[in-house]
Amino acid sequence: MKMHHRLSIAILLIAVSSPALASYPAQAAEKGYRYWGYFQAKPGVAVWTEAQTGPSVSMKDGSVEGWAFTFSGGSVSKAATPRTAPNFASICGKTNPVDKKKRVAIVVDFGNPLLAPKGELAPKSLARCVVLDEKAIGVDVLNKVVKVRSSSSGFVCGFNNYPRKECGIEIPTPPALRVKK
Repeated sequence: MKMHHRLSIAILLIAVSSPALASYPAQAAEKGYRYWGYFQAKPGVAVWTEAQTGPSVSMKDGSVEGWAFTFSGGSVSKAATPRTAPNFASICGKTNPVDKKKRVAIVVDFGNPLLAPKGELAPKSLARCVVLDEKAIGVDVLNKVVKVRSSSSGFVCGFNNYPRKECGIEIPTPPALRVKK
């Protein structure tokens, strides 16, 4: 009798901890956040790095700032970087250095169309070269190319009225973004 009881408990534990059974409800309810991700590339670097701070730090002449309307959460653990590579030469190549100023390239990627809030269309991405004071910070670069809408706490919500109203909201993970297991 004891052996039968132990066997029943073992089968129950295996069934409850089975990945197939455990992952289906979690995947069905998977959620994450749709928001503006901030990325940077130092001078001479051709890959995006997720910014460790908000746009309140200074950057050097030759840097590239990047923003992407993106999603992360659940099985999508990394925010999508801007789809345009951080190539300072291609964005600022025709802009000559200016004494006591710095040139910074900026890329704003309005994101994958499947992330667009209902009834909205993502604008075309943009890439610009900005010449600023040597002490300028990331938000100064951003304000030169788009109209920024922020929350009262300073969280970046929208650029050029996209998205119109929301601000970093939680949504179900779009099926096309779910990581297949």
